[in-house]
Amino acid sequence: MNANATSLTGAILIGARDLAADRSFRAVDPARDSAIEPAFAEAGPAHVAEAAALAAAAFPAYRATAPEARAAFLEAIASEIEALGDVLVERAGLESGLPAARLTGERARTTGQLRLFASWVRAGGADEPRLDSPQPERKPLPRADLRLRHIGVGPVAVFGASNFPLAFSVAGGDTASALAAGCPVIVKGHPAHPGTSELVGRAIRRAVAACGLPEGVFSLLTGTSHELGSALVADPRIAAVGFTGSRAGGLALARIAAGREVPIPVYAEMSSINPVFLLPEALASRAEALAAGFVGSLTLGAGQFCTNPGLVIALDSPGLDRFLAAASAALGGAPAATMLTPGIARAYAGGVAALEESGAAQTLARGRADGGANACRPALFVTDGAAFRATPALAREVFGASALVVRCADVEDLLAVARAVEGQLTATLQLDEGDHALAAALLPVLEEKAGRILANGWPTGVEVCHAMVHGGPFPATSDVRTTSVGTLAIRRFLRPVCYQDLPAALLPAAVADGNPLGLPRLVDGAAQPGAAP
Repeated sequence: MNANATSLTGAILIGARDLAADRSFRAVDPARDSAIEPAFAEAGPAHVAEAAALAAAAFPAYRATAPEARAAFLEAIASEIEALGDVLVERAGLESGLPAARLTGERARTTGQLRLFASWVRAGGADEPRLDSPQPERKPLPRADLRLRHIGVGPVAVFGASNFPLAFSVAGGDTASALAAGCPVIVKGHPAHPGTSELVGRAIRRAVAACGLPEGVFSLLTGTSHELGSALVADPRIAAVGFTGSRAGGLALARIAAGREVPIPVYAEMSSINPVFLLPEALASRAEALAAGFVGSLTLGAGQFCTNPGLVIALDSPGLDRFLAAASAALGGAPAATMLTPGIARAYAGGVAALEESGAAQTLARGRADGGANACRPALFVTDGAAFRATPALAREVFGASALVVRCADVEDLLAVARAVEGQLTATLQLDEGDHALAAALLPVLEEKAGRILANGWPTGVEVCHAMVHGGPFPATSDVRTTSVGTLAIRRFLRPVCYQDLPAALLPAAVADGNPLGLPRLVDGAAQPGAAP
């Protein structure tokens, strides 16, 4: 790898060009609470307009790329990221406070999902062709020749997340799925890790050039202002938005998108407290083991996961008493870990203080107070079912290692609490065989509340695969029909086009006679496997 590939300039990356700005900002090392060199340019409305114009110009040619070419591009991005080596992990650790082992795994997830989307594009996942043969003799009306494929919606704006500087950032799942769909991408990098973003952005740009694609297929805008994101979503050339962050941020972008002359979808992953139901037989048989697993999941990464188990619901019982005692003891010995940014640390402290002062919850345990200025001191609270239902503030997400246990008087109370929970990314059932009847009563409620339902596991950790759903009802996401993880995520950035009685010479290759691309296709309702052309 050329040394220039891993050096940072602080420039805004618009297509193939490096641009400067009048104002700049620096990243902060959260472990030391100090600024990090170099300075990074603050992008503004003019940069947004330039990047959007380039993306719009690139869209016709990029969406017309054959599946093999698009797949090769995604694989080239993965290889370029891997070629950055330790420099990428070191910079990401400096800007996030996350350990090298976590970031090494996150890099593997990032490149793995790029390659997964490459294989999905090759398998026809972007086109999903469907053909219905003509029936000229059908009575009372004949059926036309109908052929369907999917195309990209247009340039996509992607907002990098704070808690995953690689996997939900510049080359993360939103970018991978949008590029796989044939959509140019403009990333608004998260201001907490601009150096990491520049390294990955340059890797993508090298892949664009190596694959001979239009420069506007990718741009990276850096900056700290809300106005930058607002201008990006408001630009009429942007066709969709991918966002991971706070509820307030996601809703603000959704309002801008809905108020445009041509409204566009905002696929926002926002707020989730991921309830865990400890059912009676499981509690009676393994309360202490459940407590250990829970505290491990809660404190992992200082609790800075969107699938952090922030709510535990159980029936009042001796088993629950044992669980609370063991969880309190384990959490009391948990160290305070560095949070991603000073702002996140302040918000966590405020959220915990609000629970302590609510009068509706009792503090059970606090972790060790041995961290630095931006450390997360774990917290565990308890309340009862009636207080939880009567106090909406108890259901608000506290981003970090804080959780609330709801002690329910009986099964009806437990079901009422389940119904009172907002939309979630996940819901977890800890159960033994004797709990199946209660679990069966809970399942219909949880299906209405969550995008993923787990049994005898912990919600932290999301597998990148075909069957994964990382989404859920509001406020977990802004669109309950979608996922931001797994190959199904590509559908956010595609739209169907039907061709009726189009002459054979004009048909796109994905739906042409003879299947020249060798894609799997649905023909007259029957699945036909792909074949080499």
